[in-house]
Amino acid sequence: MKQRIDFRDQIARNKRKSVFLMFSVFVILVLLGYVISLAFSPGYFFVIMIIAIIFSISYLLISYYNSHKIAIASVGATKAYKDDYRQYYNSVEGLTLASGLPMPKLYVMPSEQINAFASGRDPQHAVVCVTKGALEKLDKNELEGVLAHELGHIASYDMRYMTLVAVMVGMIAIISQIFLRSLWFRGGGSDRSKGIFILIGIILAILAPIVVYMVQMSISRKREFVADASAVKFTRYPGGLIRALKKIQADHAPPEKKVSKAVAPLFISNPFGALGKTHPPIEKRIQVLERM
Repeated sequence: MKQRIDFRDQIARNKRKSVFLMFSVFVILVLLGYVISLAFSPGYFFVIMIIAIIFSISYLLISYYNSHKIAIASVGATKAYKDDYRQYYNSVEGLTLASGLPMPKLYVMPSEQINAFASGRDPQHAVVCVTKGALEKLDKNELEGVLAHELGHIASYDMRYMTLVAVMVGMIAIISQIFLRSLWFRGGGSDRSKGIFILIGIILAILAPIVVYMVQMSISRKREFVADASAVKFTRYPGGLIRALKKIQADHAPPEKKVSKAVAPLFISNPFGALGKTHPPIEKRIQVLERM
């Protein structure tokens, strides 16, 4: 018999893993900067950091304060009014009472897929969006499981967390590009003693963006497990989400073409129809939920 999993332990474990992975991104950033400063000079790296910070902070401010608006607009969703979507509205209202969260703004996306996502910088500025396919194909308990999953993302401040990770990843990409491009304009000759650090810097500049992207996707997968466990915490019934995930797995709706790759990690399942790197396998998620 498989050992039971307490949803509280599952939430805490995956949050610890996410923090560790985020710390790994920070270590890579510091290591890359240190090697570049040895290869050239601390002043040169200081200039690169200023440029990277300006671009990254600009991205942070725009995406952080407008994340919910950008996500809703990008998928062509429309506002879900209570009179038109009473079960949807009542389910979210009941879950917010159970979780202690404020009522998010509700939207519906014109898609035949069974899918949903949440966005917003904090619970006070959150939105929940479900597809028409989810409203039509899921029963009450299954829909509540999906909605509880999305509220789990809101409760964990996942948008804030993932935006911070995205900024750090963006800084590493910018620093790597500036360093690699600057080598074309660097004269040869006098600093041969620094050649080994330049070589190490080149290797790091090429590999670092790839590595941190993989780490970013791993963090995204961990946050899905946290949201699944939070759904059990809010509903006290894993069966609804389990059945919803099984329906998502068996759904034959066509992949979404209008969803951007930047928004795709927000969905409960990959909208492009493949497992992808942003989501753990549905089979694995179901196995974990069945042990709760």
